[in-house]
Amino acid sequence: MTLLPDRVVANAQQSLGELDSLEPKLQVSNLSKSFAKNKDSRQQLLVLDKINLDIYPNEFACIVGASGCGKSTLLNIIAGLLPPSKGKVAIDGTELLGPGANRGMVFQNYTLFPWLTVADNIGFGLDLKKISKAERREIISYYLEIIGLTQFANSYPKQLSGGMKQRVAITRALANKPEILLLDEPFGALDAQTKEQMQEFLYDLWDKTHITLLMITHDVEEAIFLAQKIYVMSAHPGRIQESIKIELPTQRDLDLKLTGEFINYKRQVLQALR
Repeated sequence: MTLLPDRVVANAQQSLGELDSLEPKLQVSNLSKSFAKNKDSRQQLLVLDKINLDIYPNEFACIVGASGCGKSTLLNIIAGLLPPSKGKVAIDGTELLGPGANRGMVFQNYTLFPWLTVADNIGFGLDLKKISKAERREIISYYLEIIGLTQFANSYPKQLSGGMKQRVAITRALANKPEILLLDEPFGALDAQTKEQMQEFLYDLWDKTHITLLMITHDVEEAIFLAQKIYVMSAHPGRIQESIKIELPTQRDLDLKLTGEFINYKRQVLQALR
């Protein structure tokens, strides 16, 4: 298949300087989140404090932080699954007040429907949109080809490896044509070798689709390999400690992790985390 579905037509990849000259696609403004310390308590525990993020069109951004710093809570608020206590989240200047089709979400667990084939899992959201069968087949066929699972179209999740399941989960979110894809540590459950293969897969997929993408991870090397910009979070409460532009070559492979430039970025991120 030679043509991408409408919303997934790839724009020319933009440099970080060009990104900064655009209006943000996603804005998180002075966002804070508190939870009651226990069911009967009026005391509040501040989990996120005055978070500000600007994610630009077609940008791949990562949020890095230690476990418990509030990364998943922040992503759930952006997805509309939790309300903020203060502040707001907006896409293209419009405040978000709940879940919406303009955001796709991928979790660490594969969350595939075990009774559906790979093709039907990818097409699940398309069925809800009631698009034509011909267009549905075209979109599913395209994504099966792009993720290299055409021969597994009629297989069920139990017949797939962990990495293959996560490919299908990411693709299912993309097939619904979200404006922003949110990923919550999607490779955290994978072994080291599969995890690196999936990092290459995700970067290649983003390079082909240029969807705006925000991912959280505690893996510093993963964030540097994938992102154009990294936001470093501190904990208790979670705050944005530093934002770091990653100006590595556009074409990336795993050998990049061995270069001096990559190691310098790793040192910078680790220093910010400390």
